[in-house]
Amino acid sequence: MSSNSPVNGGRAGSDTPDLLYLLSGVDEFSRDVFPGNEDLFKSLAHQQHPHTLFITCADSRVSPEMITQTRPGELFVCRNIGNIVPAYGEMLGGVSAVVEYAVLALNVRQVVVCGHTDCGAMKGLAADVSIAEEMPTVHAWLRNAEAARSVVRTRKIEHDHVVEALVEENVRLQLMHLRTHPAVAARLAVGRLAVQGWVYDIGHGKISVFDEQGSQYQTLEEARERLQNPQNKAAP
Repeated sequence: MSSNSPVNGGRAGSDTPDLLYLLSGVDEFSRDVFPGNEDLFKSLAHQQHPHTLFITCADSRVSPEMITQTRPGELFVCRNIGNIVPAYGEMLGGVSAVVEYAVLALNVRQVVVCGHTDCGAMKGLAADVSIAEEMPTVHAWLRNAEAARSVVRTRKIEHDHVVEALVEENVRLQLMHLRTHPAVAARLAVGRLAVQGWVYDIGHGKISVFDEQGSQYQTLEEARERLQNPQNKAAP
């Protein structure tokens, strides 16, 4: 994906986006986008070799391929409410299957867990209002982020920064959960897999990267420096 890729493929927005709006987008893709990338799509027609499993929120404002400027075939994407990875054995299901398949069948080299600012799931946790009756499935799912809320409560974060703190703490928590999956643990043990946590700032187009050794979030520049010069890493 080129750095000048348009946000919506060049189409003007619609005041009433409907199924016809979506179909018009498909038509534009087939007519204007596909021909210029035909060789790429032909190479992907019968196989995939993604290098990264990208686990992020289902939020419509988060576009993994746009954020990372990657092309089709590079990212294996898993999206759900709150970018959650249940600990292995807790809720065996779609996310666990995606992790296992990506690591063992597709041999991805890295896994990114990406949270984002203004996350509705974290807002729900911060509000401390039960949604069990209205959305019981969401309520049950968010129990996988409960430990993040406990940590933030203990720290007595100022009210205006609680959601931000929850977003960051939740990414830390889901990285811990990720490591409980046997496939991940095995590949990490032999150095065949790397994991990383991100927070995407929607309004500023910035990524903060979690440095697990330093237990803090770094700017993109700081994270790149750390990865390019591993000898500068802080001692554990």
